[in-house]
Amino acid sequence: IVVLGRAARNTAVIKNRQPLGRMLVSAPQQLPDSSVDLILDELNVRKLEWLDSSDGLLDYRFKPQLRTLGKRLGKLIPLVSAALTELPGRETMETLRQNGEIVLTIEGEEVRLSEEDLLIETMQPEGLAVETDRDFAVALDTELTPELVEEGLVREIISKVQTMRKDSDFEVLDRITLFHAGSERIAEIMTKHEELIKEEVLAVAIVAAERPESRSWNINGETCSLAVVRQTQ
Repeated sequence: IVVLGRAARNTAVIKNRQPLGRMLVSAPQQLPDSSVDLILDELNVRKLEWLDSSDGLLDYRFKPQLRTLGKRLGKLIPLVSAALTELPGRETMETLRQNGEIVLTIEGEEVRLSEEDLLIETMQPEGLAVETDRDFAVALDTELTPELVEEGLVREIISKVQTMRKDSDFEVLDRITLFHAGSERIAEIMTKHEELIKEEVLAVAIVAAERPESRSWNINGETCSLAVVRQTQ
């Protein structure tokens, strides 16, 4: 489930530091709460919802497989192609799975198509990033509320500061003063989440000011400068 969730994040091009609101999972069995908590923590998602099946997660589009149908249907191919585009994807896929074929009526004649007669394209619903593997399906809700976007900014700021601590060869327990400048949005985030940021990066103070050693960053589209100064006893 975690592997599929990570793949879904990659598909949606959403960093793991950006929190997501929920994920939908179809699996052979539901897992205990302790395992769910681990999954949510690994994927940085707030809520997991179990599904009875993955049918509602994917849609399908059908085209004729010319390799098998070209000689058989000849001039009817364009009509078959047009008819296939009109079919409801999920219902047609269910019929194909149950009966092993679908039946079209083309110019008054029945045309029977098996799975090997079709090119089947899997389509993802808008707002979901879906990955499947055998009996497992994972869908991430990619809608980002203002609250989630803000939390993502906080995590990115913390990550950048931790990188600067490491690059400066600070000891793990060294206390710092964090300086920032250049972005009103980042300044708002620093003020609103000051205590959390200070706790995570071991800062004794956060100061809105430029420093000679300041480093420029692009944090989720916000350009700002950050500097970390080690506190001496």
